[in-house]
Amino acid sequence: MREAVVAIYHFARTADDIADEGDLAREQRLCELKAYRLALEDTLQGRSRDPDAPWSRIFSLLASAHARHHLPPAPLHDLLDAFEQDVRNPAYASRDELLDYCRRSANPIGRLLLHLHGVNREALFTMSDRICTALQLINFWQDLSIDLPRARVYIPQQDAAAHGLHWPPGSGNLPCTPGERALVADLCDWASATMHEGARLPLEIGGRLGLELRLVVQGGLRVLERIRRMDYQTFRQRPVLGAADMPALVWRALWMRPAIGPAQ
Repeated sequence: MREAVVAIYHFARTADDIADEGDLAREQRLCELKAYRLALEDTLQGRSRDPDAPWSRIFSLLASAHARHHLPPAPLHDLLDAFEQDVRNPAYASRDELLDYCRRSANPIGRLLLHLHGVNREALFTMSDRICTALQLINFWQDLSIDLPRARVYIPQQDAAAHGLHWPPGSGNLPCTPGERALVADLCDWASATMHEGARLPLEIGGRLGLELRLVVQGGLRVLERIRRMDYQTFRQRPVLGAADMPALVWRALWMRPAIGPAQ
């Protein structure tokens, strides 16, 4: 499965770079993503492409993966929808709006990986969605000090308003206010609860994939732990994990136990 995973990674990474990197204007980025989507449709339909066409290597790899594994089109198109949304950089009024973004930006990767492993149980897809969404949320709250200066605001406006914060929160390099810390704490609790809703997935799957997913789950929870230890001041500093965290991650992964009964 490694070649297929690599193909999916390069497909997503390249589209993400079109959306975020370089100096292209917004409309140019959207035009590039439209052309990229047409190339995806050609690939999924088995239509040959000029080897000198843009992204020929990317879609050659994806064509091989699709021929071998019959990749579902919907998650691949969902990723492109999310990248187009990144270009437009909208504000998110509510958690539901942000979850809809995560449905297209994060959840497709988990579903594609489960597809490669022959998993087709809807209950497992649902748990995968929870894990992927939680990882996306954790990344948002981890990266506030990076995203806010770039005018990328993923904090739902309703959450900010509930803590009496102006939009967007954050102000230079001043110490975090109690309201900002309370906001990040609430957002981290939301991410943690979402992760725990899906955390039984690796125990249901088992094997090497299950072990890797245990580490993924514990890695996300460890980042939240780091955020708590720094008193939720991610408006000013980005917490990171390092080699010193690995023993705890492995120990916790090995001793994970299901919190509720088996999936149906």
